[in-house]
Amino acid sequence: MFLRYKGKAWEEKFLPRLTSHEIRDLDKEDALVVLSIGAVEQHGAHLPVMTDSLIGESTLTDVFEKLDASANIWMLPPISYGKSNEHLGLPGTISLSAETLSGLVMDIAKSLKESGFRRLLLFNTHGGNTDLLLVVAREIRIVTDLMVFFISPGSLNAASDLLSEKELEDGIHGGAYETSIVKSIKPCWVHDDLATSEFPDLTGLQYLTVEGKIRFAWKMTDISRSGIAGDATIATAQMGATIQERISDMLADAFVEMASFEITQIVNP
Repeated sequence: MFLRYKGKAWEEKFLPRLTSHEIRDLDKEDALVVLSIGAVEQHGAHLPVMTDSLIGESTLTDVFEKLDASANIWMLPPISYGKSNEHLGLPGTISLSAETLSGLVMDIAKSLKESGFRRLLLFNTHGGNTDLLLVVAREIRIVTDLMVFFISPGSLNAASDLLSEKELEDGIHGGAYETSIVKSIKPCWVHDDLATSEFPDLTGLQYLTVEGKIRFAWKMTDISRSGIAGDATIATAQMGATIQERISDMLADAFVEMASFEITQIVNP
């Protein structure tokens, strides 16, 4: 079970637990700073509105447990709120505007630059943040010269052999994937008796998808009555634990690669 402020991520690698002088004296040359960005938004009747942010914090806690103690990788306080205006009107959703979220992330990046850091990872666990954060990542690179990385752990295909093609393609919110992970992290926060199954009806559409290669813009109420898209009834804690184990294994290696990466190395001589 996930406990906030417990484990290596929070006790040893939580950057703001250090003093100003300790941060001053850190070797910044190979340091990677990780900023988790989630959301507080409705996830149907069965999941907490904290779902996305909870998954982000828990995943990072697992990743840091797998990193060598000598790894110069640090975690910032997570941003719990995201750009969730596609869920506004559904109770419990608290959304930042695109301008507010992009400004907040940019200001954090500029402050890290002032402290001498060179690498920043935007660690995103809300699909509605993705497009905006990719734009912000590029702007941070241009404005600050920081090396900026972006990852949404849900894109790592950790459940490709665990879920149906339909669930993988259209189970984008509150379905089996997210419900399984929350059941493995905070089972007492999941209302199993209220879990349901609902998918957008894309019958007859040859090209258009909700989140595939050819998309249309939507609000949650455009594609779902229940507030979810997916089958939460098939979720299990074991599936969630398996997904988290696979993702944290991959990310532990990826974080080390980011910490040693120099953007100048990819230009052919």
